[in-house]
Amino acid sequence: MSGQDTASADEARSPDSTRSPDGTRMFQEAASASHAVRAQLAHDAQAIAVIGAEVRRLAPRAVVTCARGSSDHAATYAKYLIETRAGVLTASAAPSVSSVYGIAQDLSGCLFIAISQSGRSPDLLATVAAAKASGATILVLCNDRDAPLTGAADLVVELRAGPETSVAATKSYLATLAALARFVAAWTLDAALQEDLATLPALMDASWALDWSAALEVLRPAANLFVIGRGLGLGAAQEVALKCKETCGLHAEAFSSAEVRHGPFTLLGPGFPAMFLAQNDATRPGLESIAHELARRGVPVVLAGAAAQPAIGDGPILLPTLDVAAALGPILHVQSAYRLIASLAVQRGFDPDHPAHLRKVTETV
Repeated sequence: MSGQDTASADEARSPDSTRSPDGTRMFQEAASASHAVRAQLAHDAQAIAVIGAEVRRLAPRAVVTCARGSSDHAATYAKYLIETRAGVLTASAAPSVSSVYGIAQDLSGCLFIAISQSGRSPDLLATVAAAKASGATILVLCNDRDAPLTGAADLVVELRAGPETSVAATKSYLATLAALARFVAAWTLDAALQEDLATLPALMDASWALDWSAALEVLRPAANLFVIGRGLGLGAAQEVALKCKETCGLHAEAFSSAEVRHGPFTLLGPGFPAMFLAQNDATRPGLESIAHELARRGVPVVLAGAAAQPAIGDGPILLPTLDVAAALGPILHVQSAYRLIASLAVQRGFDPDHPAHLRKVTETV
C-alpha cells in the first residue's frame, strides 16, 4: 500500500465517459478476491487451529474490535459472527479514548481484535499498545506481515490479499471477512462453517459473474442512497455505502432495517432510492417486508438476496444472488456490489482508482 498524492475533485473525474470499468484497478482487484481467499485456505491451517485453541483456553469475557474505514465494516461482520456463533459480547473500541484522551481501560481477560490492511495507523497502534498494557490478548488481522501492528500482536492472521493499488480497498476487505469467518470457525470448532468456507472461492467466482446492472438505472441519476442490511449483513451495507461515496460521488448511508424506521425512513421517496442486502437467515423476511413496502410507496428499491419474486408491478428490482449459508452471504453480496460500483463510478464520470482527496493509507491519531 502506498501514500499517494491526493487527487483534486476534477482529477477524480474520468475524462472519457465511455471508459470500460474492467480497465480500472478497482475492478481487476475485486475480481481477483477469490484468489486471495484461495491463498488463505491453502496456508496457515495449523496456525489458525492454534489460534482457535488459544482463544478457547482464554475464554474471553468480551471481545473488543478496533479498526477504521472498510476494516471497521469487517469488524461489524465479526461482531455478529462472534456473538451468534460464540455467544461472546463483542464491542467496537473508540481509538481516541487511548490515542487522544489517554485513558486506560480494564481489558483483562478480553480478546482485542485489531483489523488493518496496512497496519500502520498511529491511532490503532496506540490503542493496541494500551489494550495490551491493560491485560488484553491481541489478535491482529493484517495484509502486511512486516507492519508495526503485527509486531505488537500476540496472535496474527495474515490476510494474504497481496498488493492492492487502487485507493478503494476491495480484495483486502473480502479477504478480511473470509479470515474472520475462518478464525471464528476454528475458535468454535464449527465444522459446518469450515465446510462452507472451503467452497467460498468458487462461490466468489460465481458471484462476480452475476449481473447487477439492473441497478444502474436507479443509481446513476441518484444524489442520495440508503443501503440497508441487518445482522451479519450490516457490515456489508456499511461497506457498499462507503464505496458509493468514495468512488461514485454518491451520498450513501448504511442503516440497519431496524433503525431506518427511526427517522431516516421519512426521507425515502421517488428521488431517493434504497438498496437492500439480505442474507439467508432470520433477518431476511423483515428486510424483504420493508423493501416491498417502500417499493409500493414509489421508492426506487433494489434488493439482493430475496427469497421469492415480488408481485408484478409493485416490487423492488431483484438482483441475482447465490443461495448460500448466511455467513457467506455478505461476502458474496459485497463482491457483486464492487463490480456494480466500478461500473457506476465510470458511468457517473469518476475514476474509482483515484477518489478525490483520499490516500491509500490513512494515518489518524
